[in-house]
Amino acid sequence: MHEQDSRKMVPVFSSSNHDGEMEATSIHGLLEANGIPSILVGPATLPSLEFQVQVSEERLADAGRVIAEARDAGPAAAFEGELESEKIS
Repeated sequence: MHEQDSRKMVPVFSSSNHDGEMEATSIHGLLEANGIPSILVGPATLPSLEFQVQVSEERLADAGRVIAEARDAGPAAAFEGELESEKIS
């Protein structure tokens, strides 16, 4: 069993809104880009059900901080971050 397999995963984001899948995917990418492993959970065929992003219980506070900082920075910062990540070294 891998070390991560034994960790309890907890939701850091949940939504059953019409744009829940898009927001969950964005949050999942944000956490992964910040070194916080996460799992995207959601129905592939029933979009009216809830989507979640889960992280290990130990990283819940870190994940919440990263999400709050990204929301405070707004869409312009997300766009700038995306441009920065696409630059070739």
